[in-house]
Amino acid sequence: MSKKTRKLNRWITGGAGALVAAAAVNTGTCATAPDPLLDALIKKGILTESEAKDIQSEMNTNAAAMPAAKWKISDSIKSIGLFGDLRFRYEYRGADNNKAAGLTTGNDYYRERFRYALRFGIKGDLYDNFSYGVRLETSANPRSPWVTFADDTGKSAATGTPSDKSSDFLNVGQVFLNWHPDEYYEMTVGKMPMPLYTTPMIWDSDINPEGAFEKFKYSVGKFDLFADAGQFIYQDTNPDKQTPSSDTFLLAWQLGAVAKLNQDSSIKFAPTLYNYTGVGSGGGVNLRFVGQGNAAGANVGTGGFPGNAAFNENGINDLLIFDLPAEYNLKLGAYHLRGFGDFAYNIEGDQRARAAFAAGGGTAGSFPNLNGPATGNNIAYQVGIGFGNEGPVYGPTQGLVYGSTSKKNTWEARAYWQHVEQYALDVNLIDSDFLEGRGNLEGFYAAFAYSFTDAIIGTVRAGYGDRINKNLDTGGNNPDLPALNPIKNYRILQADLTWRF
Repeated sequence: MSKKTRKLNRWITGGAGALVAAAAVNTGTCATAPDPLLDALIKKGILTESEAKDIQSEMNTNAAAMPAAKWKISDSIKSIGLFGDLRFRYEYRGADNNKAAGLTTGNDYYRERFRYALRFGIKGDLYDNFSYGVRLETSANPRSPWVTFADDTGKSAATGTPSDKSSDFLNVGQVFLNWHPDEYYEMTVGKMPMPLYTTPMIWDSDINPEGAFEKFKYSVGKFDLFADAGQFIYQDTNPDKQTPSSDTFLLAWQLGAVAKLNQDSSIKFAPTLYNYTGVGSGGGVNLRFVGQGNAAGANVGTGGFPGNAAFNENGINDLLIFDLPAEYNLKLGAYHLRGFGDFAYNIEGDQRARAAFAAGGGTAGSFPNLNGPATGNNIAYQVGIGFGNEGPVYGPTQGLVYGSTSKKNTWEARAYWQHVEQYALDVNLIDSDFLEGRGNLEGFYAAFAYSFTDAIIGTVRAGYGDRINKNLDTGGNNPDLPALNPIKNYRILQADLTWRF
């Protein structure tokens, strides 16, 4: 054998040994077991039996010296991944109010803040058709993960210090299990991402409902059909004493379809019915909704603005809501056009108005400008348009504007008009940013987002709104502008920088 041939064999032998060792490590193969790769190399004549034994011996020695892994993952976990986002925001929001005693002109109340929000967690697949997710997020507010920089510092001159951390903490935002035994059915239990097809007019995009959810889906020709059912635990005011049947539940019943008109266009719609169980006398929000602030001249708080509301602002009585969200999607070359809207009607809205008038004391109480219940204020609707690059996923709460997707050098613009009458919706659920999560308000909202990289998004949002029925206040309870009721001339401006991971 020539010197050149012997050198080539040594290279082949060394490379084969390295390959076998790497395969053993990557596949978790026990080094002491017969290795099929070595056997194959012997049969091919690349290795002799003696050389294979030497490689096997070296592998055994290395395996014995290798320390045991310290990080162990349960055998039930098929995959695991980190997900979340980090956002920074400049925000201005404000409104007028002329309800304070002795004042005939409006008073301006505004908040200007620099804020951040962090949401991160793990999700993935388990074996046997299960998946899971756990996410932590800043702020305990169910309709907002945002925390204001330096908000603790100014609260008390005695205790406030720069960079105080009293309001900076993490909460469990999502914790859920999903079972999908086949392509036609799935169910989820826990505190879950919003599973319904819905809009911010009905549900704030930050709310993660708690309870159980089932989805059925089936495709027929150009139609993708689905049926959803949600059993969401709305409130448990006394978990130590009450039975589960006494809890307050929000039930959602949804039928929907996606119709593919052609390869470039489709429509989607999903009529939904919301009803509540376990509603009656109780604490928390299980009370009669009035929707009015303090009567004129009563209970005025610091600075000439009303203090705590004299009448209930967030009760859930008499809510049986029919909702119809819909959208039309059209691909225009490299761009995507989306028309969207939502219509809702509270079937028990007139009963809600009568109960509010009675609970508020009539003309002598919270309704000084009315001679009777304000029936007929039962409707809410939203109509808008979106336009952007083709590729990113769009939806009522999906897209670059909401930070749910990103792709370098893509952009999205959307705008809509929204109208929510006083007794039309559950004011505890609607979007707390645009129109402040209140009833009896209408206005215009616009947003633009640009993805600088595959992970970094810049977004600007702005909105304006005003009262619909001037004889009613703006019912709802949101801590961002808690001192104002009614809200007049509402305005909001937000500028975000988001990192998605």
